[in-house]
Amino acid sequence: MKFQIKEEDLKKGFINVSFVNDLEIQELNKKYRNKDYATDVLSFDIHEHTEDGKYYIGDVVVNIDQAKRQANDYGNNLEQEISELAGHGVLHLLGIHHEHDDE
Repeated sequence: MKFQIKEEDLKKGFINVSFVNDLEIQELNKKYRNKDYATDVLSFDIHEHTEDGKYYIGDVVVNIDQAKRQANDYGNNLEQEISELAGHGVLHLLGIHHEHDDE
């Protein structure tokens, strides 16, 4: 499902970012996507107004173990790779998806 976020919601919006290991992200991937393997990043759309007037956009979960393994493949250091993965997850929460979104 694609969400259109209103500008006033973006101004009050927040996103939770969590950092986990292979086992933790594999469990999330299996539970929510029915895919029993570790992945590099997951995003979970929430898109709800909170009681305190903020707008909860969603959650991004970054796998630090995978970030360590793939950083060199993409010519990044660990911090750059974590930033790339977190940014990728945020883009998904904002409605920007892969061309073939079975990924």
